[in-house]
Amino acid sequence: MVSIVQNVAVDCADAYELARFWSSVTDRPLHPDVKPGDRETLVLLAEGPVLYFNQVPEPKTIKNRIHLCLRPRTTRDHEVERLLDLGATFVADHREADGSGWAILADPEGNEFCVLRGDCDLAATDTP
Repeated sequence: MVSIVQNVAVDCADAYELARFWSSVTDRPLHPDVKPGDRETLVLLAEGPVLYFNQVPEPKTIKNRIHLCLRPRTTRDHEVERLLDLGATFVADHREADGSGWAILADPEGNEFCVLRGDCDLAATDTP
């Protein structure tokens, strides 16, 4: 017997608003029953587990011990700009001159995530 990952849970101050942000990031819908003010919300990903947002009273205080890594369909740099326009903030730059590396951003509540090289970046080289 094995276990399967049901969801990736994110504690947050405003479950609905943070789910809306991640819905825009992933271009995936919120669960059809979700409405403003809900303390628990879901973003339905195309495959794999769902993103589950759970409203909690305490604020985020330290670096995430687990985080999402995104591989965009476009270039990494284009996706970083798109995500900043959606409300993400830039945390750290680990992009290298040869095109490798990643950028670290944070969602509107400060949860860090990485933006990896995109499909377009990878198509231009032979290495991930």
